[in-house]
This record gives sequence, C-alpha cells and structure tokens, in this order.
Amino acid sequence: MVFDFFRNTLSKITPYIPGKSIAEVTESLGITDVIKLASNENPLGCPVKLNHLANTFKKIHYYPHQESAPLIQKLSEKFGVNKSQIVLGNGSDEIIQMIAGIFLNPDDEIITSKHTFSVYQFVAYLFDASVIEVPMQSYRYDLEAILNAVTPKTRLIFIANPNNPTGTIITHDEITELLNRLDPKIIVVLDEAYAEYVDSPYYPRATELMRSHHNLILLRTFSKIYGLAGLRVGYGIGSEEIIRAMQKIRQPFNLNSLALKAGELALDEASHIERSLILNKKSKIFLYKELDRLGLNYLKSEANFICIFLPISGKEAMDRLLHEGIIVRPLESFKIENAIRVTTGTLPQNKRFIQALTKILAPKGDDE
Repeated sequence: MVFDFFRNTLSKITPYIPGKSIAEVTESLGITDVIKLASNENPLGCPVKLNHLANTFKKIHYYPHQESAPLIQKLSEKFGVNKSQIVLGNGSDEIIQMIAGIFLNPDDEIITSKHTFSVYQFVAYLFDASVIEVPMQSYRYDLEAILNAVTPKTRLIFIANPNNPTGTIITHDEITELLNRLDPKIIVVLDEAYAEYVDSPYYPRATELMRSHHNLILLRTFSKIYGLAGLRVGYGIGSEEIIRAMQKIRQPFNLNSLALKAGELALDEASHIERSLILNKKSKIFLYKELDRLGLNYLKSEANFICIFLPISGKEAMDRLLHEGIIVRPLESFKIENAIRVTTGTLPQNKRFIQALTKILAPKGDDE
C-alpha cells in the first residue's frame, strides 16, 4: 500500500545517520578489534557503576518523576539558578525539539550556520519553519553575518559552542555583543554539549548572561564528558517563563529512573572528570604533533574531537579506516569536503589511529 497523505514537510527531512557502531563493523567486516572514534564518546567510559544503581532497580516498576529528582536540585546548585529554570530531556536533542515546539509556527525562520549540528535544521523543518544557513568564517560562527541575516520572521538562532564538527568557539564578548544588538524577542540557543572540555578563558559565561538576557537558552548534556551517552540525559537552562512553556510539551516521564539517578551520581565524580580532561589534553597534543608530521591540515579544537582535512574524500577515508578497525566520521554531511572528525581516544587508540591513517594515505606501492 502506498500512502500519499504524509505531511509535506517530510520531503525536506533527511533522517539522522549516526556513526557506525563497533558491532556493525565487526559483523560486516569480521574485524574483532575495533576502535570507535566517530561519535565523541568518553573513552574512559561511564563513572557510575552498576551497583550504584541497585536501589533504583528495586523501584523500577514505578514511574520516574523529574520534578522531585535530586538531579534537578544538583544542577540548580551547580549553575546557581532556580530549579524552575531547568528542564531535563532525553538527550539535549529532545530539548532542541521542545524549543522548536514552543516557538516555531509555519513559515517562521531559524538561523544557524553551514557546518554545524544537523538537528537544528531537522526541528525547523519538523515544525514547517524555514532555515537560514549562514556561512562560517574560518570555520567559526560569523555572528555579524547572523545579525545581518535576521528578518521579521526570525524566531530562533542556534549556535553550537564548541561547534560540532569544527571544535571552534565563540567568546563571551562575542555572544554578549550579539545579544545586545539582537531583538530580545529572538531566542538564542547556545548548545554547549562539549563545554566541559573547553580550555579557553574567553568561553561564554552563559548563566551570567541570562540574568540580563532572558532570550538566552543554554543546553548541556551528560553524553560527552560524563560518559552517559547510552542513557540519554540532557538539560536546558533558561528563564522561568521559557522553561515553564517547555514543560507543557515535555513528554511525561521522558527520562527513565536509571538515567535520572546516573546523572545525579555522575555529577559527584569529579575525579573522573579530571582524568577525562587530562587525557583529552594529552591526546590532542599527541594528535596535533602527528598530524603536523604527516603534513595534514586540521582545526585546533576546544572539544574532544579534531576536524582533519585530507587529500581524499571523508567517505573514502572512513571506508579505508574501517578496514583497519577504526571508525571515524566523514564530514560530507556537514558540507565539509575531504575531511573527517576524529574523537580523541586513549593514547593507545590514538597511536593506532595515526598508524592506520598513515597507511591509508601512503602512495600505492609504498610499503612503509
């Protein structure tokens, strides 16, 4: 049977294609020792042990309740905001969709940039809005160009900071100037999924800016440095008015009990965060040095991944590396040609990646 009554907007939407899994590569290529460096997960894993969740398992037959979850209280204390300014999501992706759901009407516009996270475009199309895609400048968000792109139909501006997949950031002063010059009725969504990895002293202090700019929404996640990607825990911080509207359309019980408890416990694992940061810094130093040795261009990153430019297409590099047991992300879907995004792994993983990269880029017939 052929259905011809789907919403017209579906024709604009391309399904999100995640990076290949270790199991998928093992099954398709028969390689048992596979390293995944495609999805920016923490190579040190999750700090929360199974026995930490034992009491939660005992109560798994009850529905979870976000409103009374200790996770909300801990986040409130961490960021110095009221509990009523926080909303939890099944990953920050769900919160992005909630934001679109409370602000976008058909024919409204969002603004974002060319080489960035595709979910911003996805939620716009989902709600029959239009997407204004502004070119980047040196692979950074061009805030002046974004201001120039604003029209009477503009409702939302999405900024990933650090940006995925380039690892570049905008500074506190830059985002402050944007907010000062922008119509306060236009919402700025600052997606800080990789914020914990940032070294720059000029990184935005978003909760400070919220005190004077109520049109700013901050997004964070437990999927990256906290190692909870499989449990899907994200959160948004904004004005009480905005969060109250988001709570209206939030799915009941959208976070499961284990996710709520794991997020709460992960916030206490300061030593895990410190180890993760130390490893990431060492990994980037090693990878930068090796990429320089190979004569490859790349972008200095404030996150836990590096955008690397290659003499071959990203898709070809991914395919060749798969046969070496290494999973990376080609960047054609981000509209960056001849490039891959590589997660910083453990030092042995990084060394193996460089060996594999050297091999696939060697001239044919070169035995080295």
